[in-house]
Amino acid sequence: MKTTKENSRKYSWGSNCLGWHLVNTEALSVIQELMPPHTAEVKHKHLNCQQFFFVLKGKATLDVEGQVAIVKAHEGIHIRKNQVHQIKNESDSDLEFVVISQPHSHNDREPID
Repeated sequence: MKTTKENSRKYSWGSNCLGWHLVNTEALSVIQELMPPHTAEVKHKHLNCQQFFFVLKGKATLDVEGQVAIVKAHEGIHIRKNQVHQIKNESDSDLEFVVISQPHSHNDREPID
């Protein structure tokens, strides 16, 4: 069976941000996310998982270990385990992206002040 946003579990997070679990296993997580304009994730790190963020639409500001990168549609960034990171949508348009986590990132998140 094909996987789409319409047949995947939807959830909300942060300030009106949305996510759809496209793959949700202990070994692998693939989530399509939507961040409205001027929203941000909490700065954090993962002790056990690595992630890959791939932008589908819009422009993401990704801070990885203090290095800021602007990631546009059809570009991505690999986040290694223990790297402090934060994704922001500093634009006036929606940001849509896929985040792939291996293994699953839930319960493996340490907020950074």
